[in-house]
Formats: sequence, C-alpha cells, structure tokens
Amino acid sequence: MLKAEHRKISGHASVYVLLIILIGLSAFAWYKRQEIYDWSKLRNYNPPIQIQQLAFDTTMNNFARKLFYVYHPELNDRTSFNQNCSDFDEHTIVLGCYSSAKGIFLFDIDDQRLDGVEQVTAAHEMLHAAYDRLNNAERSKIDSMTNAMFKNITDDRIKETIASYRKRDAGVVPNELHSILATEVRNLSPELEQYYEKYFSNRQAVVAFSEKYESALTKQRNQATALELQISGLRHEIDKLEAELTIEQENLIKERAQVDSKEKADTFNAKFYAFNHRVDLLNSQIERHNSLLDDYKKVALETQELYQALDSRPKL
Repeated sequence: MLKAEHRKISGHASVYVLLIILIGLSAFAWYKRQEIYDWSKLRNYNPPIQIQQLAFDTTMNNFARKLFYVYHPELNDRTSFNQNCSDFDEHTIVLGCYSSAKGIFLFDIDDQRLDGVEQVTAAHEMLHAAYDRLNNAERSKIDSMTNAMFKNITDDRIKETIASYRKRDAGVVPNELHSILATEVRNLSPELEQYYEKYFSNRQAVVAFSEKYESALTKQRNQATALELQISGLRHEIDKLEAELTIEQENLIKERAQVDSKEKADTFNAKFYAFNHRVDLLNSQIERHNSLLDDYKKVALETQELYQALDSRPKL
C-alpha cells in the first residue's frame, strides 16, 4: 500500500515538473520573442546585392544591418512601391516606408543626379524599425534629446518637413525626428552622436549622401530663380525702351515733315541715327531675353524631371 501510494505521488510530481518546465520554456520564449522572431526572419534570408550595398554605403554596423535585413528590404518600382506602401498617407515626398508586419520598402530612383536618395532612405527606414523597438524608458530619453536638438535646427526645409508631419499627426513627430536628425543633420549634440553610434560606424557618410542630392535640387532651384530675376529685369527694360522708341518715332515722323533746310536735315539725320542705334539696342535686348527664356525653360524642365524622379505617386 505504501509502495503504491509512493508511485502515485511520483506520477503527480512528474506532471508538475513537466508543467513547470513548459511554463519556464514559455516564459523564456516570451522573454526572447524578439530574438526568436529575428532568427526566424534571417534564417533563410540572403539580402540582394543592392540591399547589401545600401547597408555598406550607409556604414550600418552589424547591429543595424541585422535589424535592416530582418525586414527584408526591397527596392521597388513605382507600381510595386505604391502597392506596398499604400497604407501610408503622407503629405511629404514618400521615398520609403516601414511596417513591422510587412517590412521595409524603398522607391527605386534611377536618375544619377539624385544619387544618395536611396542610401538616406534606407537608413531612415531602418531607424524607424529601431525606434519601434525602443522600450518606453529608452524612447522617452531619446525623444527628449531629439526634441531639444530640433529647437536648434535652422534648416528651413527640415523645419517645414516636421511642421507638415505635426499638422497631419503630431504623434509621429518624435519617430520622424529620430530618423531625420540622424540622416540629414551634420552637427548633433554629443549625446545624440553617441546614441547613433549604436547604428552607424560613420553617420557623417549618411549625411553626406543627403547633402549631395539636396545640393542638386538646390542648384536647380537657384538657377531657375536667378534666370527668373534676369528675365524679369530685362523684360522691364525692354518694355521701357519700346515705349520710349514709340514716342521718338512719332516725334521723328512729325519732325521730318518740317525739314525745310540743310540745318534741320542734319539735325533730323542725327536724331534718326540715334533712334536706329536704340532700335538695335532693343533688338539686342530682345535676343538676350529670348536666349535667357530658352535657358530657363531648359532648367525648368530639368528641375521638373528631378522632382518627377522623386515622386513615387502613380502616374495618371
């Protein structure tokens, strides 16, 4: 009887032990769920050469590269990009999107004048994934640092971009600042520089890509603005000269009818010569105006091409 009871107790103990083991394994799996998820996503994943190059170009360290690859980043053409990023209602130019469920998608830009856009976008979206994984305490600390840094930003383009995000949904601003400051601002606070070393071995290389393509856009805008000013100024001079010549011509016609001596003829001829000289000047200005207008049309077309290359929206 004692032996049977002993066996019964041992059987219950085995069940309890197994239950404890299962609970322990479940708790361990829950605690390590992110590592397990990452392992499962990377187990059979071989990043394409273009994706590897983006990680290399942006100096992502091993930690950031692993995070980048977990979301199987893709370079998409216009159609695929809009299908993959259809859930994102942006008021700014959309060049990439990140979803913890779907992955990272980058708009493929083949205009060499915009080299650097894909690198900056890749780093930007990877940092969205990084921000997504911060715990509450880490996020609060980082938000405080990025918010303090943003107060010192003087770049109007960045300020306007953040204002656009804030107008649409103020809740996304800290996340966007986390990505934008890292990839587009050269000088950050020592604390932020130290934090971003968690992801990049040389953050300045990413900023250099941003500055490169932004300078291409700025150059086009400045050329167009300069030409607009020249054309406007020259148009004003032409209009003024045309009005003056119209009056002079009318006066010459009246004066010619009154020429009745050699002295008046000489005076008239001198005025007529001066008039013709001013007509030649007008024609020269008109030619210059038309030449500048052709230059402006060329620059405007090139600028339009650049912005069209950046515009990921479906073409109508």
